[in-house]
Amino acid sequence: MTEPRRRERLRPAELIGFAGIIALFAGGVIFMVTRDLAFAAIVLGATFVIDLIVVSMLMLAITPNKPMDGELPPSTPHD
Repeated sequence: MTEPRRRERLRPAELIGFAGIIALFAGGVIFMVTRDLAFAAIVLGATFVIDLIVVSMLMLAITPNKPMDGELPPSTPHD
């Protein structure tokens, strides 16, 4: 079997990083508005988990290299 490419190996880290950035933004906004560190931490954690679930479900919903409706799949050369 062939080894997975670097892009395929780093995909989980990209998803976690994306969810983390969104969670930091939400936690920062809540902290600036309320000035309550405990509430901001709760929002940060909840947003991270929710974002991680949503992003991973969206990634599962798409299938790479799937032919469009009405399009023929690529033909394989015969030996």
